[in-house]
Amino acid sequence: MADFWSDVERHVVRYGGVFTPEIIVGAEGSYVVTESGRRILDFTSGQMSAILGHSHPEIVATVRRQVGELDHLFSGMLSRPVVELSRRLAESLPAPLSKTLLLTTGAESNEAAVRMAKLVTGGYEIVSFARSWHGMTQAAAGATYSAGRRGYGPPSPGNFAIPAPDGYRPEFTRPDGSLDWERQLDTGFALFDAQSSGAPAACLVEPILSSGGVIEPPAGYLRRLHEKCRERGMLLILDEAQTGLGRTGTWYAFERDGIVPDIITLSKTLGAGLPLAAVVTSEEIEQAAYERGFLFYTTHVNDPLPAAVGNTVLDILERDGLVKRAAELGDRLRRGLLELQSRHETVGDVRGRGLLQGLELVTDRATKTGADSLGAAVTRRCLELGLHMNVVQLPGMGGTFRIAPPLTSTDEELERGLAILDEALAG
Repeated sequence: MADFWSDVERHVVRYGGVFTPEIIVGAEGSYVVTESGRRILDFTSGQMSAILGHSHPEIVATVRRQVGELDHLFSGMLSRPVVELSRRLAESLPAPLSKTLLLTTGAESNEAAVRMAKLVTGGYEIVSFARSWHGMTQAAAGATYSAGRRGYGPPSPGNFAIPAPDGYRPEFTRPDGSLDWERQLDTGFALFDAQSSGAPAACLVEPILSSGGVIEPPAGYLRRLHEKCRERGMLLILDEAQTGLGRTGTWYAFERDGIVPDIITLSKTLGAGLPLAAVVTSEEIEQAAYERGFLFYTTHVNDPLPAAVGNTVLDILERDGLVKRAAELGDRLRRGLLELQSRHETVGDVRGRGLLQGLELVTDRATKTGADSLGAAVTRRCLELGLHMNVVQLPGMGGTFRIAPPLTSTDEELERGLAILDEALAG
């Protein structure tokens, strides 16, 4: 044990925050297992990705079979798993979204989407939410505002932030104190228009901001945002890394608003924990990009192994009715969190959709004063009691837990997690 942590200190690069003080040796279903034999309930689905739990037997079987048959190809070659997954993603999405590029990470898919939007529109300006997280590569990082902007030199030119529509801490209000999101959105784009050099390309946003504190735009917001994009000749890119493929109780979070984005990016949930991402767009946009020489050669573009995993993920989601199950579990989880709010004064707000819920801690409900240190303390106590939680702590906010259990969770596992959180909040 001591040698392990000594080697960590000597040889492992630290890349954000601190490491969980446990050595993980295995994972199965909703649990990760430590070297000491502890089973820790995973309320984050790994990195918000393992929607089928850990080591799902059918995913394991697919990996074993596919790696022995066809794992990797020259980037200009195609295989049946790639074309099948592309077709199935198109079938899961509304028209005209029908053309797919398979990649590895969420940042990479956002990078490709932004690159495509710039090429097709001829512009270069990108609008995103002020609490966004789209990745750590150049264009994705340029559109990321929640963290990681300082110390790396100038970001890509042409990036603009608009306020996130936070109903709990509204920046624009109606007479009753509720969020005046229409005025907020109008003001945000008026500021963009004033700063724009006349070269808008795209608006890249998450349908529910996860790293930004589980902020869900009000009903109608995305439709109006889409109209703003149309008025300016911009493409709307929706980053559904954490919300796609059923987590919110529908296949895609944007379905609630009855719109169709120009480009959608998927990652995390598509591979259910394995590295797989996708960019899906219309035939019209793909054709325009192709005619202009769209280039996105990467080492693992359209690799057959992760594509085969993606097909298995879709098989399981469809066969086991897990999208509907996510809606039902999400209702159960939300009721449990609201019950905690009724008993603990430090719980200021509960928000989210389906199995992506946020619980924000405050020191005072009236003033909504942030509870940064409490969030960290509750996280540590949950881990001691056998529950892994993730708390988002941004300037001007309290600690907000991102709660995203696997879609395969049982009722009993949800109840156990809520009971542990209850105990941790009680101190």
